[in-house]
Amino acid sequence: MKKYLIVAVSLAFALMLSGCEFQKNKEKSINVYSWGEFIADGSDGTINVNEKFTEETGIKVNYKTFQNNEELFAKISGGGADYDVIIPSDYMVSRLIEKDMLEKINFDNIPNYKLISDRFKNLGFDPKNEYSVPYVWGMIGIFYNKKEVTAEINWDILWNEKYKNRILMFDNARDAFAISLLRLGYSVNTEDASQLREAADELIKQKPLVQAYVMDQIFDKISNGEAVLAPYYAGDAAVVMKNNPNIGFVIPKYASEKFVDSMCIPKGSENKELAEKYINFMCRTDIALANAKKTGYSTPHEEAYNLLDGDIKNNEIFYPDRETLNNSQTFVNLSEKTNKLIDELWVEVKSGGASQNPWNLVIILLGFAAAYLAVVVLKNSKRKK
Repeated sequence: MKKYLIVAVSLAFALMLSGCEFQKNKEKSINVYSWGEFIADGSDGTINVNEKFTEETGIKVNYKTFQNNEELFAKISGGGADYDVIIPSDYMVSRLIEKDMLEKINFDNIPNYKLISDRFKNLGFDPKNEYSVPYVWGMIGIFYNKKEVTAEINWDILWNEKYKNRILMFDNARDAFAISLLRLGYSVNTEDASQLREAADELIKQKPLVQAYVMDQIFDKISNGEAVLAPYYAGDAAVVMKNNPNIGFVIPKYASEKFVDSMCIPKGSENKELAEKYINFMCRTDIALANAKKTGYSTPHEEAYNLLDGDIKNNEIFYPDRETLNNSQTFVNLSEKTNKLIDELWVEVKSGGASQNPWNLVIILLGFAAAYLAVVVLKNSKRKK
Protein backbone atom coordinates (compact mmCIF):
# COMPACT_ATOMS: atom_id res chain seq x y z
CA MET A 1 0.00 0.00 0.00
CA LYS A 2 2.80 2.36 0.96
CA LYS A 3 4.56 1.62 -2.36
CA TYR A 4 1.43 2.51 -4.38
CA LEU A 5 1.03 5.71 -2.38
CA ILE A 6 4.61 6.73 -3.21
CA VAL A 7 3.99 6.01 -6.92
CA ALA A 8 0.74 8.01 -6.87
CA VAL A 9 2.40 10.98 -5.15
CA SER A 10 5.34 10.85 -7.58
CA LEU A 11 2.96 10.76 -10.56
CA ALA A 12 0.92 13.65 -9.18
CA PHE A 13 4.12 15.64 -8.60
CA ALA A 14 5.31 14.95 -12.16
CA LEU A 15 1.95 16.05 -13.57
CA MET A 16 2.06 19.17 -11.44
CA LEU A 17 5.54 20.03 -12.75
CA SER A 18 4.36 19.36 -16.31
CA GLY A 19 1.39 21.63 -15.75
CA CYS A 20 3.64 24.35 -14.34
CA GLU A 21 5.95 24.11 -17.34
CA PHE A 22 2.96 24.31 -19.69
CA GLN A 23 1.69 27.46 -17.97
CA LYS A 24 5.21 28.93 -18.02
CA ASN A 25 5.43 28.34 -21.78
CA LYS A 26 1.91 29.54 -22.55
CA GLU A 27 2.99 33.07 -23.43
CA LYS A 28 5.99 31.88 -25.47
CA SER A 29 6.25 31.29 -29.20
CA ILE A 30 8.76 30.24 -31.84
CA ASN A 31 9.05 31.27 -35.49
CA VAL A 32 9.54 28.46 -38.00
CA TYR A 33 10.52 29.05 -41.66
CA SER A 34 10.07 26.09 -44.00
CA TRP A 35 9.04 24.96 -47.47
CA GLY A 36 5.41 24.87 -48.61
CA GLU A 37 3.51 21.55 -48.33
CA PHE A 38 6.19 20.34 -45.90
CA ILE A 39 4.43 19.35 -42.67
CA ALA A 40 1.42 17.35 -41.48
CA ASP A 41 -1.36 19.90 -41.01
CA GLY A 42 -4.32 17.82 -39.89
CA SER A 43 -5.86 17.33 -43.31
CA ASP A 44 -6.48 13.80 -44.64
CA GLY A 45 -6.77 12.54 -41.07
CA THR A 46 -3.13 13.31 -40.19
CA ILE A 47 -1.86 14.98 -37.02
CA ASN A 48 -1.69 18.76 -37.08
CA VAL A 49 1.92 18.78 -35.93
CA ASN A 50 2.21 22.43 -34.93
CA GLU A 51 -1.08 22.42 -33.03
CA LYS A 52 -0.08 19.24 -31.22
CA PHE A 53 3.23 20.80 -30.21
CA THR A 54 1.34 23.75 -28.76
CA GLU A 55 -1.13 21.46 -26.96
CA GLU A 56 1.69 19.53 -25.32
CA THR A 57 4.05 22.38 -24.49
CA GLY A 58 2.02 25.59 -24.48
CA ILE A 59 4.45 27.08 -27.03
CA LYS A 60 2.80 28.71 -30.04
CA VAL A 61 4.31 28.05 -33.48
CA ASN A 62 4.37 30.87 -36.04
CA TYR A 63 4.89 28.98 -39.29
CA LYS A 64 5.87 30.68 -42.56
CA THR A 65 7.06 29.25 -45.87
CA PHE A 66 9.58 30.03 -48.61
CA GLN A 67 9.81 28.81 -52.20
CA ASN A 68 13.53 28.11 -52.53
CA ASN A 69 16.83 28.13 -50.66
CA GLU A 70 17.90 31.43 -52.16
CA GLU A 71 14.79 33.14 -50.83
CA LEU A 72 15.56 31.70 -47.40
CA PHE A 73 19.17 32.90 -47.57
CA ALA A 74 18.14 36.40 -48.65
CA LYS A 75 15.67 36.67 -45.77
CA ILE A 76 18.13 35.40 -43.14
CA SER A 77 21.17 37.30 -44.39
CA GLY A 78 19.19 40.51 -44.83
CA GLY A 79 18.55 40.65 -41.11
CA GLY A 80 14.89 41.37 -41.67
CA ALA A 81 13.59 38.18 -40.07
CA ASP A 82 13.60 36.65 -36.61
CA TYR A 83 13.33 32.88 -37.04
CA ASP A 84 14.10 30.15 -34.51
CA VAL A 85 13.95 27.06 -36.75
CA ILE A 86 14.67 26.96 -40.48
CA ILE A 87 14.74 23.97 -42.88
CA PRO A 88 17.31 24.56 -45.66
CA SER A 89 18.67 22.00 -48.10
CA ASP A 90 22.11 20.40 -47.88
CA TYR A 91 24.21 22.93 -49.80
CA MET A 92 22.47 25.84 -48.12
CA VAL A 93 23.21 24.35 -44.68
CA SER A 94 26.92 24.34 -45.50
CA ARG A 95 26.71 27.86 -46.90
CA LEU A 96 25.03 29.11 -43.71
CA ILE A 97 27.69 27.34 -41.62
CA GLU A 98 30.45 28.93 -43.67
CA LYS A 99 28.85 32.37 -43.18
CA ASP A 100 28.57 31.76 -39.40
CA MET A 101 24.80 32.14 -39.63
CA LEU A 102 23.78 29.03 -37.64
CA GLU A 103 23.84 28.17 -33.94
CA LYS A 104 25.49 24.95 -32.79
CA ILE A 105 22.78 22.61 -31.55
CA ASN A 106 22.84 21.25 -28.00
CA PHE A 107 22.05 17.61 -28.73
CA ASP A 108 21.48 16.94 -25.02
CA ASN A 109 18.15 18.69 -25.67
CA ILE A 110 17.39 16.41 -28.63
CA PRO A 111 17.40 12.83 -27.29
CA ASN A 112 15.23 11.69 -30.24
CA TYR A 113 18.20 12.34 -32.54
CA LYS A 114 19.24 8.75 -31.82
CA LEU A 115 16.25 7.65 -33.93
CA ILE A 116 17.71 9.21 -37.09
CA SER A 117 19.43 6.62 -39.30
CA ASP A 118 23.23 6.69 -39.23
CA ARG A 119 23.13 6.97 -43.05
CA PHE A 120 22.04 10.56 -42.58
CA LYS A 121 24.68 11.58 -40.08
CA ASN A 122 28.16 12.99 -40.75
CA LEU A 123 27.07 14.10 -44.21
CA GLY A 124 29.26 16.44 -46.23
CA PHE A 125 27.27 19.60 -45.53
CA ASP A 126 27.62 19.16 -41.72
CA PRO A 127 30.37 16.55 -41.26
CA LYS A 128 30.61 16.88 -37.47
CA ASN A 129 26.81 16.92 -36.87
CA GLU A 130 26.94 20.24 -35.06
CA TYR A 131 24.42 22.46 -36.81
CA SER A 132 21.64 20.36 -38.34
CA VAL A 133 19.15 17.52 -37.83
CA PRO A 134 17.92 15.72 -40.99
CA TYR A 135 14.19 16.18 -41.60
CA VAL A 136 13.45 14.61 -45.02
CA TRP A 137 15.31 13.51 -48.13
CA GLY A 138 14.43 12.74 -51.72
CA MET A 139 15.32 12.83 -55.40
CA ILE A 140 14.68 15.08 -58.38
CA GLY A 141 12.64 13.59 -61.21
CA ILE A 142 10.19 14.48 -63.98
CA PHE A 143 6.40 14.66 -63.85
CA TYR A 144 4.75 13.73 -67.14
CA ASN A 145 1.22 13.38 -68.50
CA LYS A 146 0.77 9.71 -69.45
CA LYS A 147 -1.78 10.51 -72.18
CA GLU A 148 0.28 13.24 -73.81
CA VAL A 149 3.89 12.09 -73.43
CA THR A 150 4.95 8.88 -75.11
CA ALA A 151 8.70 9.42 -75.56
CA GLU A 152 11.33 8.02 -73.19
CA ILE A 153 11.44 10.07 -69.99
CA ASN A 154 14.90 11.48 -69.31
CA TRP A 155 16.40 14.96 -69.03
CA ASP A 156 16.51 15.37 -72.82
CA ILE A 157 12.73 15.40 -73.03
CA LEU A 158 12.66 18.82 -71.37
CA TRP A 159 14.29 20.14 -74.57
CA ASN A 160 11.87 18.34 -76.93
CA GLU A 161 10.18 20.87 -79.27
CA LYS A 162 7.15 18.60 -79.56
CA TYR A 163 6.10 19.81 -76.09
CA LYS A 164 6.73 23.53 -76.67
CA ASN A 165 4.80 25.78 -74.24
CA ARG A 166 3.78 22.72 -72.21
CA ILE A 167 7.04 22.35 -70.27
CA LEU A 168 7.57 23.79 -66.77
CA MET A 169 11.01 24.46 -65.32
CA PHE A 170 12.44 25.11 -61.86
CA ASP A 171 12.34 28.75 -60.86
CA ASN A 172 15.65 28.56 -59.01
CA ALA A 173 19.11 28.62 -60.47
CA ARG A 174 20.71 25.72 -58.61
CA ASP A 175 18.13 23.08 -59.58
CA ALA A 176 17.76 24.37 -63.15
CA PHE A 177 21.53 24.35 -63.70
CA ALA A 178 21.76 20.88 -62.10
CA ILE A 179 19.41 19.45 -64.72
CA SER A 180 21.35 21.06 -67.56
CA LEU A 181 24.68 19.87 -66.11
CA LEU A 182 23.42 16.32 -65.58
CA ARG A 183 22.17 16.24 -69.16
CA LEU A 184 25.63 17.30 -70.36
CA GLY A 185 27.35 14.69 -68.19
CA TYR A 186 28.92 17.18 -65.76
CA SER A 187 28.93 17.34 -61.98
CA VAL A 188 26.12 19.38 -60.40
CA ASN A 189 28.87 20.87 -58.22
CA THR A 190 31.20 21.94 -61.01
CA GLU A 191 33.12 25.18 -60.57
CA ASP A 192 34.36 25.10 -64.15
CA ALA A 193 33.20 28.36 -65.75
CA SER A 194 33.17 26.86 -69.26
CA GLN A 195 30.90 24.00 -68.16
CA LEU A 196 28.53 26.44 -66.43
CA ARG A 197 28.54 28.61 -69.58
CA GLU A 198 27.63 25.53 -71.65
CA ALA A 199 24.84 24.62 -69.22
CA ALA A 200 23.49 28.18 -69.40
CA ASP A 201 23.55 28.11 -73.21
CA GLU A 202 21.45 24.93 -73.14
CA LEU A 203 18.97 26.53 -70.75
CA ILE A 204 18.76 29.55 -73.08
CA LYS A 205 17.99 27.18 -75.96
CA GLN A 206 15.29 25.58 -73.82
CA LYS A 207 13.63 28.86 -72.81
CA PRO A 208 11.38 29.24 -75.92
CA LEU A 209 9.90 25.82 -75.06
CA VAL A 210 9.18 26.68 -71.43
CA GLN A 211 5.66 27.75 -70.51
CA ALA A 212 6.70 29.04 -67.06
CA TYR A 213 9.42 28.87 -64.43
CA VAL A 214 7.67 27.71 -61.25
CA MET A 215 8.03 26.25 -57.79
CA ASP A 216 4.89 25.29 -55.81
CA GLN A 217 2.70 26.50 -58.69
CA ILE A 218 3.54 23.18 -60.33
CA PHE A 219 0.82 21.42 -58.32
CA ASP A 220 -2.00 23.20 -60.11
CA LYS A 221 -0.39 23.52 -63.52
CA ILE A 222 0.60 19.88 -63.97
CA SER A 223 -2.52 18.49 -62.26
CA ASN A 224 -5.04 20.42 -64.33
CA GLY A 225 -3.29 19.74 -67.64
CA GLU A 226 -1.85 23.20 -68.32
CA ALA A 227 1.55 21.54 -68.73
CA VAL A 228 2.60 17.98 -69.56
CA LEU A 229 6.24 17.93 -68.37
CA ALA A 230 7.86 19.34 -65.24
CA PRO A 231 10.94 18.50 -63.15
CA TYR A 232 10.34 18.56 -59.41
CA TYR A 233 10.93 16.85 -56.08
CA ALA A 234 9.92 13.20 -55.70
CA GLY A 235 8.21 13.84 -52.37
CA ASP A 236 5.49 15.81 -54.14
CA ALA A 237 4.70 12.94 -56.51
CA ALA A 238 2.18 11.40 -54.10
CA VAL A 239 0.13 14.61 -53.96
CA VAL A 240 0.26 15.33 -57.69
CA MET A 241 -0.53 11.77 -58.80
CA LYS A 242 -3.40 11.59 -56.32
CA ASN A 243 -4.87 14.78 -57.80
CA ASN A 244 -4.54 13.40 -61.32
CA PRO A 245 -4.03 9.65 -61.98
CA ASN A 246 -2.88 10.49 -65.52
CA ILE A 247 0.33 12.00 -64.11
CA GLY A 248 3.42 9.80 -63.75
CA PHE A 249 6.84 10.47 -62.25
CA VAL A 250 10.24 9.17 -63.35
CA ILE A 251 13.70 9.54 -61.78
CA PRO A 252 16.27 9.22 -64.60
CA LYS A 253 18.45 6.30 -63.59
CA TYR A 254 21.62 7.40 -65.35
CA ALA A 255 21.92 10.66 -63.40
CA SER A 256 19.85 12.52 -60.87
CA GLU A 257 20.11 14.75 -57.82
CA LYS A 258 19.55 13.65 -54.22
CA PHE A 259 18.79 16.19 -51.53
CA VAL A 260 18.59 16.22 -47.72
CA ASP A 261 16.66 19.00 -45.98
CA SER A 262 17.54 19.60 -42.33
CA MET A 263 16.32 21.53 -39.29
CA CYS A 264 18.67 24.29 -38.13
CA ILE A 265 18.67 27.21 -35.70
CA PRO A 266 19.69 30.62 -37.11
CA LYS A 267 22.41 32.58 -35.35
CA GLY A 268 21.02 34.91 -32.70
CA SER A 269 17.77 33.04 -32.06
CA GLU A 270 16.34 34.30 -28.77
CA ASN A 271 14.51 31.00 -28.24
CA LYS A 272 17.26 28.45 -28.80
CA GLU A 273 16.09 25.98 -26.13
CA LEU A 274 12.50 26.20 -27.36
CA ALA A 275 13.76 25.64 -30.90
CA GLU A 276 15.61 22.52 -29.73
CA LYS A 277 12.45 21.34 -27.99
CA TYR A 278 10.59 21.73 -31.31
CA ILE A 279 13.31 19.87 -33.25
CA ASN A 280 13.23 17.03 -30.70
CA PHE A 281 9.44 16.90 -31.06
CA MET A 282 9.78 16.66 -34.86
CA CYS A 283 12.13 13.68 -34.35
CA ARG A 284 9.54 11.78 -32.30
CA THR A 285 8.37 8.64 -34.08
CA ASP A 286 4.65 9.48 -34.34
CA ILE A 287 5.41 12.99 -35.56
CA ALA A 288 8.06 11.88 -38.09
CA LEU A 289 5.63 9.24 -39.37
CA ALA A 290 2.81 11.78 -39.75
CA ASN A 291 5.10 14.15 -41.65
CA ALA A 292 6.34 11.37 -43.94
CA LYS A 293 2.80 10.24 -44.74
CA LYS A 294 1.46 13.73 -45.34
CA THR A 295 4.33 15.27 -47.31
CA GLY A 296 5.35 12.19 -49.30
CA TYR A 297 9.03 12.96 -48.75
CA SER A 298 11.37 10.15 -47.73
CA THR A 299 12.13 9.99 -44.02
CA PRO A 300 15.59 9.53 -42.43
CA HIS A 301 13.82 8.36 -39.23
CA GLU A 302 14.32 4.59 -38.82
CA GLU A 303 11.25 3.80 -36.71
CA ALA A 304 8.99 5.98 -38.85
CA TYR A 305 10.29 4.26 -42.00
CA ASN A 306 9.61 0.81 -40.54
CA LEU A 307 6.02 1.83 -39.76
CA LEU A 308 5.26 2.97 -43.32
CA ASP A 309 3.01 0.83 -45.51
CA GLY A 310 4.85 -1.65 -47.71
CA ASP A 311 3.63 -0.02 -50.93
CA ILE A 312 5.41 3.19 -49.89
CA LYS A 313 8.63 1.54 -48.64
CA ASN A 314 8.85 -0.47 -51.87
CA ASN A 315 8.01 2.44 -54.15
CA GLU A 316 11.12 3.48 -56.07
CA ILE A 317 9.90 7.05 -56.40
CA PHE A 318 10.26 7.55 -52.65
CA TYR A 319 12.89 4.93 -51.83
CA PRO A 320 14.90 4.35 -55.05
CA ASP A 321 16.95 1.28 -55.88
CA ARG A 322 20.69 1.16 -55.28
CA GLU A 323 21.54 1.86 -58.96
CA THR A 324 19.58 5.11 -58.94
CA LEU A 325 21.09 6.19 -55.63
CA ASN A 326 24.61 5.35 -56.78
CA ASN A 327 24.12 7.48 -59.90
CA SER A 328 22.75 10.44 -57.95
CA GLN A 329 24.68 13.52 -56.84
CA THR A 330 24.15 15.72 -53.79
CA PHE A 331 24.72 19.47 -53.82
CA VAL A 332 27.63 20.96 -51.91
CA ASN A 333 28.24 24.63 -51.24
CA LEU A 334 30.07 26.39 -54.06
CA SER A 335 32.58 29.22 -53.85
CA GLU A 336 31.30 32.79 -53.78
CA LYS A 337 32.85 33.33 -57.20
CA THR A 338 30.90 30.41 -58.67
CA ASN A 339 27.65 31.38 -56.93
CA LYS A 340 28.00 34.87 -58.38
CA LEU A 341 28.62 33.45 -61.85
CA ILE A 342 25.56 31.18 -61.62
CA ASP A 343 23.42 34.12 -60.51
CA GLU A 344 24.63 36.19 -63.47
CA LEU A 345 24.08 33.34 -65.92
CA TRP A 346 20.61 32.70 -64.47
CA VAL A 347 19.60 36.31 -65.16
CA GLU A 348 20.81 35.77 -68.71
CA VAL A 349 18.78 32.54 -69.00
CA LYS A 350 15.60 34.14 -67.70
CA SER A 351 16.01 37.06 -70.12
CA GLY A 352 16.46 34.64 -73.02
CA GLY A 353 20.13 35.42 -73.51
CA ALA A 354 19.59 39.17 -73.86
CA SER A 355 22.95 39.96 -72.29
CA GLN A 356 24.71 38.14 -75.15
CA ASN A 357 23.49 40.85 -77.53
CA PRO A 358 24.35 44.35 -76.27
CA TRP A 359 21.81 45.89 -78.67
CA ASN A 360 19.01 44.04 -76.87
CA LEU A 361 20.07 45.71 -73.61
CA VAL A 362 20.17 49.12 -75.33
CA ILE A 363 16.65 48.59 -76.68
CA ILE A 364 15.37 47.60 -73.23
CA LEU A 365 16.96 50.67 -71.61
CA LEU A 366 15.55 52.96 -74.33
CA GLY A 367 12.15 51.41 -73.73
CA PHE A 368 12.35 52.21 -70.00
CA ALA A 369 13.51 55.76 -70.79
CA ALA A 370 10.64 56.31 -73.24
CA ALA A 371 8.11 55.04 -70.70
CA TYR A 372 9.56 57.33 -68.02
CA LEU A 373 9.42 60.38 -70.33
CA ALA A 374 5.83 59.56 -71.25
CA VAL A 375 4.85 59.53 -67.56
CA VAL A 376 6.61 62.87 -66.95
CA VAL A 377 4.91 64.49 -69.96
CA LEU A 378 1.51 63.16 -68.86
CA LYS A 379 1.95 64.53 -65.33
CA ASN A 380 3.03 67.93 -66.64
CA SER A 381 0.07 68.14 -69.01
CA LYS A 382 -2.32 67.34 -66.13
CA ARG A 383 -0.77 70.07 -64.00
CA LYS A 384 -1.19 72.64 -66.79
CA LYS A 385 -4.87 71.77 -67.06
